[in-house]
Amino acid sequence: MELVGPICEVLKCLGDPTCTYIQHHRKLEERMNDLLAEQRQLNAINSDVERRIKADFGWGRCVRQEVENWLLDVQTINGKIRSIDERTQNVSCFSRGRLGKQVSQTIEEVKEIIGRGRFTEALVIDDPSTAGVPLQLEHLEGQTMVKADIWKHLMSDEIGMIGVCGMGGIGKTTVMKHIHNQLLEEIKSKPLFEKIIWVTVSKDFSITKIQRQIANRMYISLPEPEEERAAVLANELGRNRHVLILDDVWEGFALEKVGIPKPTSSNGSKLVLTSRSKVVCRSIGCKIVEVPLLPYKESMNLFLALTGRGILKVPSLEEILGNIVGECDGLPLAIQVIAGSMKGIYDIVEWRNALRELREHVTSVKGTDVEIYERLKFSFNRLGDLKIQNCFLYCSLYPEDYIIPRKELIENWIDEEFLGTGSRQELYDRGHTILNGLENNYLLEKHDRDTVKMHDVMRDTALYIKSSGPRFMVKSGIGLKELPSKQEWGEDLEKVSFMMNNVSEIPLHLSPNCKVLSTLLLQKNEYLERISESFFQHMHGLSILDLSYTNVEQLPNSVSNLEKLKALVLRGCYTLRYVPSLEKLKALRKLDLGRTAIEKVPKGLEMLSNLTYLNLCTQSLKELPVAVLSRLSYLQCLVLYVESSSVEMNGFDAARLTKLEIFKGRFTKLIDFNAYTKSIQGQELTSYLLVMAPLEAKFNLKPLVKGIEYVYRFKLLNADSFGSKKVIMQAAAHQGKLAVPTVVNVIVWRCGDCISTLLHTHVF
Repeated sequence: MELVGPICEVLKCLGDPTCTYIQHHRKLEERMNDLLAEQRQLNAINSDVERRIKADFGWGRCVRQEVENWLLDVQTINGKIRSIDERTQNVSCFSRGRLGKQVSQTIEEVKEIIGRGRFTEALVIDDPSTAGVPLQLEHLEGQTMVKADIWKHLMSDEIGMIGVCGMGGIGKTTVMKHIHNQLLEEIKSKPLFEKIIWVTVSKDFSITKIQRQIANRMYISLPEPEEERAAVLANELGRNRHVLILDDVWEGFALEKVGIPKPTSSNGSKLVLTSRSKVVCRSIGCKIVEVPLLPYKESMNLFLALTGRGILKVPSLEEILGNIVGECDGLPLAIQVIAGSMKGIYDIVEWRNALRELREHVTSVKGTDVEIYERLKFSFNRLGDLKIQNCFLYCSLYPEDYIIPRKELIENWIDEEFLGTGSRQELYDRGHTILNGLENNYLLEKHDRDTVKMHDVMRDTALYIKSSGPRFMVKSGIGLKELPSKQEWGEDLEKVSFMMNNVSEIPLHLSPNCKVLSTLLLQKNEYLERISESFFQHMHGLSILDLSYTNVEQLPNSVSNLEKLKALVLRGCYTLRYVPSLEKLKALRKLDLGRTAIEKVPKGLEMLSNLTYLNLCTQSLKELPVAVLSRLSYLQCLVLYVESSSVEMNGFDAARLTKLEIFKGRFTKLIDFNAYTKSIQGQELTSYLLVMAPLEAKFNLKPLVKGIEYVYRFKLLNADSFGSKKVIMQAAAHQGKLAVPTVVNVIVWRCGDCISTLLHTHVF
């Protein structure tokens, strides 16, 4: 009887858990159905979330971490529910209660996840890692007050728009590049701004150009109508706090026309302009921050940072060095280019001579662009070699801020004969060396591995140098619709550039009297269809004529009388069908008719005995007259390859061109192919593409060169006969599946012949 009391107490304590256990046991199926219902609701919400993410996701954006965690929780709970569901199918009587309890707990977990999944804020945000791309920085000396002033305004709610002003070359862009990168660093730890956008505006200002550049930085596309572009841009910019930096602004504009929301304390965004004009910045409503000239001490530090402090060890150089730095008058760009030109020089005589030249070139007009140009002209003069100076000046013929391909620039220098004479490879090596020197002396900027850029102040300096006879007239890339009147074509013009404009016609009345004009650049005037017969009438000294990528259908007959012409470039004139006789153009060294519509070679081609470059790569060409090639014995570059053509190339004639370094050609007969390949054994061709295909074969070479799906390689019997260069042969049946080499020097395409037949010809 003494045990009855304790037992009752135990049962009393176990009563509630026991009842709960029994409930879990009895209602397992019912609660499992409740769980599956909750799961369906959860997955519906999950689908909605994923659709919202897909709609807002894009380059430079990422899913919020909270949302990613929730999606992971959904995935985890779904796996747990699947496991429970499988266990209910074969649950034992003894396990039902325990499983029922787990189901109840899981229902509560699902409800909690459902509650967290009703997101009211944006699911996708700008990725801090793509808030902007760090810019390549130049050495910044001093300007601490200016930087601090700009930074204060950026961090303040009071100022939304800042105008950084100062003369050309004073360092406005350099200061802002440092601030730009500092803002990107701040984003990582303290995201005050979500995006930092850098746009270079320059003189050739246009609303469309600014809109497209901003859109590119934000990874968005814009509609064609200007008003719609502005609306889309304003909407996108308004979605986040940003700093928009417009570098090198030359004229005022209305923010709303571009689509730039006015920065306010409420939206938290900022606009920064750099300009040489206070008026421009004030017209937009900016707070002006002026960039001053460097004090002497900071100028000296910058100069020494660029030349190296080793020059201080040269006896008696300190005074001359101080005077040269003083002549730079605190202008950072002048310091950079002059220090660059003196780097590595330790001879006191050269420094003394440099100071004398620098002083002689300074004008009495202080604080003007003329002073800057005269000071920067000093480094130009120190180039010494007239040909290198001409190489520098030539770059000013391109539009402002134009990214110039190195290869194209060197090719033009070769046409101008700035690089002297020699093999093609020697000229290219010389050209690259000169480009490196111009970059190292801060006369050109390295844009990337294959391109360069001319700073606008340096371009202005070059045009200033050529502002008196023999002078340049440069109106490139400015939207010109018609050529200047005859009065503007002075007799002292040496080079004229109208490239990349919208000129559609050269009228009959325009016949400029330009007897010393040597270079005329009209390329990429895509609307140019007609050139009057009289236009070239008084250009007897013309040496370079570039009409590439225009829409001309025929050249005027007056071109036949340009007896001093050395380069005639017509590449990409897709509608050009007629070229007059060239028999008088004995000085011609380059003729480029690639991608034109000519059906036969111009009359007198065989008379051009000085030709070193010939491009006849055009599908329209019907025939190549016998013995034409063999008379062009100085050819260094020959392009005759076409995918589809009726032209038959004579391998024996091609074999006589012993100076060829670059050759792209198509043979239709095995005997011609063998004749040519046998002739080049032991020669050092730098670039060659040989295609053998019968006349009826039509194909596109690009997949062969660029594809990587199939690679077949065959060793030649004597690879050394091709100058130890790797040669990859490719043979395939015309109707069969193509094998594709990744690197192509020689392509052999022989319809109907098997690979073994080709490999056993005597050539190999």
